[in-house]
Amino acid sequence: MSFSLYSKAFRNETPFLLFCEYVKNTHMKIDESSLFFSKNDQIAVVGVSQNPKQFGRMVYNHLKKNGYNVVPVNPNTHEINGTICYNSISDVPNTVTKALVITPSQNTDLVLRSIAQKGIQNVWIQNMCESKESELIAKELHLKYVTKKCACMFAEPVVGIHKFHRGLLSFFGKI
Repeated sequence: MSFSLYSKAFRNETPFLLFCEYVKNTHMKIDESSLFFSKNDQIAVVGVSQNPKQFGRMVYNHLKKNGYNVVPVNPNTHEINGTICYNSISDVPNTVTKALVITPSQNTDLVLRSIAQKGIQNVWIQNMCESKESELIAKELHLKYVTKKCACMFAEPVVGIHKFHRGLLSFFGKI
């Protein structure tokens, strides 16, 4: 198979198309998005899962393991790994200054409104967790937000497949 035929076949694969779309929509510099992930700030992880194999739980565990001050939020559990898990963003301590949203897209807009009501201004909406209206709602609520970005590509240390993706985006001048 020639390279051009292989390229055409490969481009029709969904993961490749998703990655191309991700590269096209990525424009934030590493240092700008890394500012969100400060170990000095308390970050609510909204949508942390009870299931350790779910992405929300993996992100939470990665952040916690690497020294980030994270607060789990999930209405369906009272604790995650022995840490108190809050039912909603309105229940988290007032010391929480940022929120990482890893919820199904149909829940994200309501979560954004709750975050704004709580007075939290800095929000990261995990890639593929946003609805069509999420960005508009975040703007209307005057939130400082990041969207269409994977938190695992910016929360140091970046490891595994996320390090590879970050390297590709860097290569293409997108971060």
